[in-house]
Amino acid sequence: MFHVATEEDVLQGRVTDVYFTRAVEILRGRGVDKRVRAEIVVKNLPAKYDWGILAGTDELLPFLERLNLEIDVRALPEGTRFRANQPVIELAGRYLDFCIYETAILGLICQASGVTTRAARCAAAAEGRPVFCFGARRVHPVIAPLVERYAYLAGCAGVAGVRSAEMLGIEPSGTMPHALILLLGDTVEATKAFADQFPQVKTISLIDTFNDEKFEAIRIAETLKERVAALRLDTPASRKGNLKAILREVRWELKLRSHGHIQLFVSGGLSEESIREFNEVADGYGVGTFVTSAPVLDFSLDIVEIDGKPVAKRGKTSGSKALFRCGGCQREEVVPLGQTPPPCSCGGEWQSLLGQVISKGKMTAAARERLENLAARRDYIRAQVSAASS
Repeated sequence: MFHVATEEDVLQGRVTDVYFTRAVEILRGRGVDKRVRAEIVVKNLPAKYDWGILAGTDELLPFLERLNLEIDVRALPEGTRFRANQPVIELAGRYLDFCIYETAILGLICQASGVTTRAARCAAAAEGRPVFCFGARRVHPVIAPLVERYAYLAGCAGVAGVRSAEMLGIEPSGTMPHALILLLGDTVEATKAFADQFPQVKTISLIDTFNDEKFEAIRIAETLKERVAALRLDTPASRKGNLKAILREVRWELKLRSHGHIQLFVSGGLSEESIREFNEVADGYGVGTFVTSAPVLDFSLDIVEIDGKPVAKRGKTSGSKALFRCGGCQREEVVPLGQTPPPCSCGGEWQSLLGQVISKGKMTAAARERLENLAARRDYIRAQVSAASS
């Protein structure tokens, strides 16, 4: 029914670009089977980004292990902050063993890292206010759980997709659709119906369907009182005016009538920049398209060593490398593997970021343990982003 590859297609290398299969035929025909080191790097990050977050290794590492190849892999821990031209993953082994999997290897991290990076930036922009991912409808349904997983990993407080939430082991997050209000004919009636039907769920009323948001807010608050926890404004562009002023007005009227407990959530066309703008007046956000349509991080995989000798294409530095970050000032340095940078001017200690995650085709115990702890990775990303902002 759906135009998607199967898991078996990926494992058998059938999703590869054709020039890799042709390269394999030529190399085998010439009897060339050399050991290489190849590193994965982003040469340029999307506009305005000075850092990205590596994600997708929670699928990549089990995939590489499943292939049962004699390869070694070094990588940044999942969720690590990095910059352009810094190696994030290195594969070492016979080129013919992993050549046809390059397309899949890059595909597993490019989109995941793009979504994670943008969601992390939105969460950081909200400065502690919850950001919920409402973007499942903006991607192919088969991959919606994958995209929402990385949004949640990056710091979104929840996801709207039912299956996505099930796979994450959390409750799905959401309010009510405009359709419910239209079909019941009144915002107050729809909110009461929601509160009656789902007493265990926080009631958040959508107040932009029929009337002015201020007067709908007053009606909801006066009728439901403590039964309503928050109001959501999803005001369409044709009616928006100055949404920040509308939010201020709604909050004033609620506080004036002793309904200060009611929070205000904003959704509809939000971005990292607009989140910062609304922080003064909003308590939380629902972000959809901006997160799930995040630009991919344009990783490439390049050979940097052949049979122990440094070699690389033009525009690429050869040789295996190490990546260090100063624990004090957060400055980073890339140096040849086996070397360490000179002492940092701030006096902080260098921390090596690239670590062994696969040895002779098998995941290390540390890598496996890390991938099994989603909560720890969420905390790790939050700390990475916080350090970049400080």
